[in-house]
Amino acid sequence: MFGPFCFDSDCAARSSERRSKWGFDGFDAWWAGGPRGRGHWRGRASRLFEQGDLKYVVLRMLEEKPRHGYEIIKELESRFGGTYAPSPGTVYPTLTMLEDLGYARVVPEEGGKKIYEITDEGRKHLAEHSGTVNDIFDRIARFVEGFTDSAMMDVNHAFKRLARDTYSTATLHLHDREKLSAIRTILERATTEIDAISK
Repeated sequence: MFGPFCFDSDCAARSSERRSKWGFDGFDAWWAGGPRGRGHWRGRASRLFEQGDLKYVVLRMLEEKPRHGYEIIKELESRFGGTYAPSPGTVYPTLTMLEDLGYARVVPEEGGKKIYEITDEGRKHLAEHSGTVNDIFDRIARFVEGFTDSAMMDVNHAFKRLARDTYSTATLHLHDREKLSAIRTILERATTEIDAISK
């Protein structure tokens, strides 16, 4: 268990199963528009981390067991059900910083790979900032749970229906510029109204 957040393999599997039953994978397909779009969405998801939060997340993962940098990236992606994956350009500098601070150390492996493990100072640092760490994982838990509540499911279903009906109608009128323009206008108006809600 990873603090108040679901961070064991069985829990992660249940989270993935919930996403599948909910239809989140379908939502990915409509929203993402391919890998490039999904990356953009993950960038939005990463806002759940405030500046400096990731070092606590990484340090707690090293407290569980020694890990490679790539393993940390893939493990976080798995535990977030694919909704968030930190970039190598974020994780590796964080590991270097933890090493410089004396909170983690590198244990060389065969083949020149680096595996990181937490130090006694790192464990002490986590204990001294347990309130901050717990707040981070409370925020993560709320973020993940938000994808399985009924309100978000309704948004998901509505979005998929919108995407399906939009493309179905548009493809029936590929050469009708007037109707295609009307569809675009409706979508742009909806986008404007949704953006206004987020402000």
